[in-house]
Amino acid sequence: MKAIILKGFGGAENLAIEELPIPEMSENEVIVNVKAIGINPIDIKTRKGKGLAGALKDFNPIILGWDISGIIAHTGTKVNLLHKGDEVFGMINFPGHGKAYSEYVAVPENQLALKPSNITHEEAAAASLAALTAWQILKYNAGIKKGDKVLIHSAAGGVGHYAVQLAKHLGAWVAGTASGKNRDFVLNMGADRHIDYENENFEELLHDIDFVLDTIGGGYSDRSFKVLKPGGTIICIPSGTSEDITEKAAGKGLKGYHFRVQSDGSHMKEIADLLEKGIVKSCISGIFKFEEIQAAHLQIETGRTRGKIIVAPG
Repeated sequence: MKAIILKGFGGAENLAIEELPIPEMSENEVIVNVKAIGINPIDIKTRKGKGLAGALKDFNPIILGWDISGIIAHTGTKVNLLHKGDEVFGMINFPGHGKAYSEYVAVPENQLALKPSNITHEEAAAASLAALTAWQILKYNAGIKKGDKVLIHSAAGGVGHYAVQLAKHLGAWVAGTASGKNRDFVLNMGADRHIDYENENFEELLHDIDFVLDTIGGGYSDRSFKVLKPGGTIICIPSGTSEDITEKAAGKGLKGYHFRVQSDGSHMKEIADLLEKGIVKSCISGIFKFEEIQAAHLQIETGRTRGKIIVAPG
């Protein structure tokens, strides 16, 4: 099979296609013939030597990626719920060695969900890490409920555009920051208010916010403290951001946390149900061929991607 190997931490030129054996599977795993791969900012950070690089540095070869959609080619002896020929999707072994940049991947059965028949493999792969991050934060960590006021930073991005849709599904009033060119996109995702971060200061326009999802980091967390109501919550997801957000928030009478998504098949099934019902939709701004993986990484590096980038093995 073809797989994309990381030759060393650094630039996109370190990603190269090689021929490898189809992976072996354990009794609780399946082999998936991959039809679409989701590319995420954590892929780029890890490739550069940050992100999850520390956890992967001793593997040989290192194969990046965690989001897949495809067709089951083989099943382990103790796999009970999935069968050969099933179309499935999910986020693999995160945070660990997912090895998604491959034509075939070994995946624990309990990390996958059946792909809804009304969406493509590309749309399913897109709605793995990013949608799961938004869902685990909003539903299971923040406990967003009807009437809550929510602010989502980078609302047109990968996690952001799912978060807008999911927060609205949970009954929240939603504001989202994004560039002016993405105004209509953010509003069409369901946001009640768009804030053009290039020309407007959100902290001057919003107040009494119950929850902020910071997908950017840097100074955004400190600025977001100003719009939260007493006892409000901010969750920050970028790796490498300030580790003192909890202490800072507490000093202002707020709650602040860092969050890292975890592979979870039961949560993937909930995402699958939302996709099937049309409650959540994936926005894909680009589909690259397997041989164009370097270009896909460079596109994510711009920080200007609307929605998701997908790589199709072919």
